[in-house]
Amino acid sequence: MTEYTEDAVKAELRAWLEENWDPNLGLFEWRGRLAESGWGAPYWPKEWYGRDLPVAMNSVVEATLKEFGTPLTAKKGAAILAGATMIAHGTDLHREKFLKRSLTGEDTWCQLFSEPGSGSDLAGATTRAEFKGNKWVVNGQKVWTTSAHLADYGILLARTDWDVPKHKGLSYFILNMRQPGVEVVPLKQMNGHASFNQVFFTDAEIEPEFMVGELGDGWKIATTTLMHERRGADSMKRNVQVTDRPERIYREEAEEIATALAPYTWYPQRAGRVDLVFERARETGKNTDPAVRQEIAKLMIMAKSAEWTAQRARTAQDMGREPGPEGSIGKLVNSEIARVANTVHTMISGADAMLSGEDSPRDGLIAEILISTPANSIAGGTDEIQKNIISERVLKMPKEIRVDADKPFRDVPRNTVSTER
Repeated sequence: MTEYTEDAVKAELRAWLEENWDPNLGLFEWRGRLAESGWGAPYWPKEWYGRDLPVAMNSVVEATLKEFGTPLTAKKGAAILAGATMIAHGTDLHREKFLKRSLTGEDTWCQLFSEPGSGSDLAGATTRAEFKGNKWVVNGQKVWTTSAHLADYGILLARTDWDVPKHKGLSYFILNMRQPGVEVVPLKQMNGHASFNQVFFTDAEIEPEFMVGELGDGWKIATTTLMHERRGADSMKRNVQVTDRPERIYREEAEEIATALAPYTWYPQRAGRVDLVFERARETGKNTDPAVRQEIAKLMIMAKSAEWTAQRARTAQDMGREPGPEGSIGKLVNSEIARVANTVHTMISGADAMLSGEDSPRDGLIAEILISTPANSIAGGTDEIQKNIISERVLKMPKEIRVDADKPFRDVPRNTVSTER
């Protein structure tokens, strides 16, 4: 295809679907067809399960697939981030081994970045990878790792050099999560869910060919992953509808969604559930309270502005632009929206908001909102980190003074017990 108009793309895809779509196929088999044809990730290179289409055509392709009622490629966990990173920085071996299986959903991924002493200061990671014999040997700990208990592979940021500044001593790996030496421990949250995990490494091994990029390239490659993560922060809200159609492919898709989305069931609550505010105000009679009405108006203005910012980010992506400041701006604004929504729900429900279970409004849903919203200001980079990114990279303000930027990492004081030997 040389003509990249919407009509041309739709016509070619529809012709392909008429020949290939069969709801009695297995889910993996269907996604394999999508991947091999290039329609599963159409903006990827042709040689790597794509069609070299402009990114703007991705939404056209997805809309056409949905018209036919076909499942899309897998959207589970960190698979999208891993795929995007391997397209940008990986070797042909990485792409051959992992890309197709990530699209089909046969492999599940997690992101092994944050640590107990360096969640926001990602470059301060102390999990170490040492080259011993003919393999990399990993020791240390990661935390806040979503879906690690389900993952087959993890994208890992580890320290490989303690004698250079912290940003230069990191390397990026693909780690097999199903090996001895990898222990996953769920973390129970105060809202009752356990979607995050601690991951402990004790002499876990990585073959040398599963380093991504060169030795010391970890920070640069992790930045690529994070840009895609911030841009796609709301991806779990889309493309996850379950259908009750009886054919095999829909049954298998429903089973996958139930498993893959289990860790994310509380995510709408951590965002503040702005969608419930009008309904809650009416059912409690608070829609006539002028103070409550004023706060609701503020919340809705913020929410609508954030929606427009997100639309700008998606439009930029559709135009093929690199991820820009909209990701950090949008994430920061969403944290504020969650806090304001928390206040509004409290004003509407009053002291009842503190109850849980059957006695609580909406069977505990309002209480879950109140104790889940703080996560929005932490997950995926704290508010403080987003403010630094916006001030330094977008507004071009002077960078804050960093006393550890040029020191060998070995000499930098840390707030945890070092894992260095």
